[in-house]
Amino acid sequence: MPAPVDRLATARRFATTAAGSAVSLWIAFAVVHLWLGFLNLYGPGLPMGDVTYVYLFWVERGVLGAEWVGIDTSWVYPLLALAPMLAAYVFGPDLYGTTWLTLVMMLNAAALVSIIGVQERARRAAVAWWWMLFLVALGPIALGRIDAITVPVALVAVMLIADHPKWGGALLAIGAWIKVWPAGLLLAALVALRARGAVLAAAVAVSMLVIATGIALGGASALLTPITEQTGRGLQVESPVSTVWLWAAAAGEWAASVYYDQGILTWQVVGDGSQLAADLMTPLLALAVLAVVSLGIVAARRGVDEVELLPVLSLALVMALITVNKVGSPQFATWIAVPVVLGLAWQAWGGVSFRVPAVLALVIAGLTQVVYPVLYGSLLALDPRMLVVLSARNVLYVALLAWAVGQLIALCSRPRVVSSSVAAGAAASASEGASS
Repeated sequence: MPAPVDRLATARRFATTAAGSAVSLWIAFAVVHLWLGFLNLYGPGLPMGDVTYVYLFWVERGVLGAEWVGIDTSWVYPLLALAPMLAAYVFGPDLYGTTWLTLVMMLNAAALVSIIGVQERARRAAVAWWWMLFLVALGPIALGRIDAITVPVALVAVMLIADHPKWGGALLAIGAWIKVWPAGLLLAALVALRARGAVLAAAVAVSMLVIATGIALGGASALLTPITEQTGRGLQVESPVSTVWLWAAAAGEWAASVYYDQGILTWQVVGDGSQLAADLMTPLLALAVLAVVSLGIVAARRGVDEVELLPVLSLALVMALITVNKVGSPQFATWIAVPVVLGLAWQAWGGVSFRVPAVLALVIAGLTQVVYPVLYGSLLALDPRMLVVLSARNVLYVALLAWAVGQLIALCSRPRVVSSSVAAGAAASASEGASS
């Protein structure tokens, strides 16, 4: 009879083999998406409300009423956001939500391929398992917003950008023309990568094509409205800066209260000083992005290898866009997956260890799901327990930004030369995957 030690060793070998199997990952992928799809369609809290009500309304406004948002009228999203919304309408309004979830699942499948490859033994299996866990922790919001379209596009882009900078730049530009945030990743690539010229050329080509299409459709005046629409907004309840006014509202201070803005369809907070804070947040966000980019430029000029710089700079810019922002939708947490996946993948090639942000991101995702969608009503009712949860989540946002900025400062002050380039690391990874 085998000894207990032998059985334990056998179990460990089996677990290791299973964890590294592409089949295991694809099974997990299917289970995760079925679970999240079920929550979106049948779970409490109307998690797909934006998709099945707002997105569908916008599409039918164009299809049935011949008035297209982003073309005939101003819009909060860039022009290409219409593409996935229209694609989800292919089987009609009754199946709009299911078609949307299928579209997101297909895009996420492409992202998984970009992470693990197509071999029997998955490349970067641990990274893929982390992403699956992140999706589960975040909950239905991981699939039920326009951000769910941009995240897999950005994931494929950062997985390709080392060996195929033109494709990476083009995909990041496409993502930014769906929702603006991937522009932060594009900016990081332009600062950190040696092949920045190829990235820029591809991004400019995509942008010129989108702009020309918008002008041809008669929507020239609407092309910049995603920026102007954002600048005029108030303080959204989930944003870090709004936390102070939420607690004030709960305490009956500062004449603070929560209200629903019918114009932009979001819950916001108002009170003494809130308008001044809202007015200041846009320039503060611009300054924060400028400060982070400046650190990245200093690091690049001091010879910091792109393997180290790009993931850290990407995370810093994404967290600046989330943290120093008067808008704080729960789906913003989905963005964090992209720089963390990049950092986890590239740390094997000599990059900065991303264990800390990987853990913080999982906690942020879990807290975000607690806030939205099931207990969102309790938050709006200013339940102190929910205010504690939201405050903890927002503190972790700040902590993750601080970690990334601290790593950037460290790279600026102590640059080191990495012997292996990204291309060499990619080649070695591909060779290892093929041999196994």
